[in-house]
Amino acid sequence: MFHRLLITTDFSDGLHRFVNCMPEFAKAGVQQIVFLHCVPYKDDRNIPQVDEERQTTAQAKLEHALDNCPSNLEVHIELPACPSSSGAVAKAILAAVKKYQSEVILVGTSIHTLLNEKLFGSTTSDLAQKTAVPLLILRPQLISAYTEEEIALRCQHLFRYLLLPYDDSKSGQQVVRYIEEKAKNRPPQSLEACMLCWVLEKPGRREVSLEPQTDQCMQTLQTLQTRLEKLDLQVNTEVRRGNAIAEIQTVALAFDISAIVVSSKHFGRLWELSIPSFAGEMVRRSWHPILFVPPAS
Repeated sequence: MFHRLLITTDFSDGLHRFVNCMPEFAKAGVQQIVFLHCVPYKDDRNIPQVDEERQTTAQAKLEHALDNCPSNLEVHIELPACPSSSGAVAKAILAAVKKYQSEVILVGTSIHTLLNEKLFGSTTSDLAQKTAVPLLILRPQLISAYTEEEIALRCQHLFRYLLLPYDDSKSGQQVVRYIEEKAKNRPPQSLEACMLCWVLEKPGRREVSLEPQTDQCMQTLQTLQTRLEKLDLQVNTEVRRGNAIAEIQTVALAFDISAIVVSSKHFGRLWELSIPSFAGEMVRRSWHPILFVPPAS
């Protein structure tokens, strides 16, 4: 699905373990990988200085990617020195994306609350507000727990089967259009299948029937299914009732999903404290990888 990846790691998220998986990334059609680690300035008498010792240590960890790298895969290592704030780290990441024309950013983010994010900052939410390329958000707890064999297999199938929550909103429509566009030029053995899932929230009044609405939603999904199947994708559809977050997580488990695709103009914004964002809550609460597609400008 993507040819050029940027993998950012702080070494506590486990993403640096991908350095041992270069052959597997190449099998998935990846042509370029950039490993990026932001090295915080050391503070000497309140004067920020480049921490050369930490840069050397980081270089030694990441250059293992070069040891078993296939000839058809290009690997780069970036170690920018910057303040440790989430905003500064996001700025360094975006500079690398521009330099290497990366198509997706892999970032590790732990499960947390919206309040925690607003109080202590979040590189992921900062990136979501500013990036023009998607984020693949991975759970450090899972990446760190994988065996070498498991993580190698995961690298081959990062985007094999995607779950697209859909409700006919602008964000949902954009996600479908984005997947259509990426499917046209996808590497072999990457994007194989999609699941379109529409979750109807239960109404407050019990006497209100959801049957007519269910049929209408299914018809809409089947129209989208026909569009996507023209791109040689296997497409499944499902309409569910209940809490959207809970139902999407259930579907992800039941159908062996590789990643959940979401988009939102609200995620990461201050007003999200009063206007909940489905995409933001999926990023914060789901154990499955989340592919966040930036909203259309």
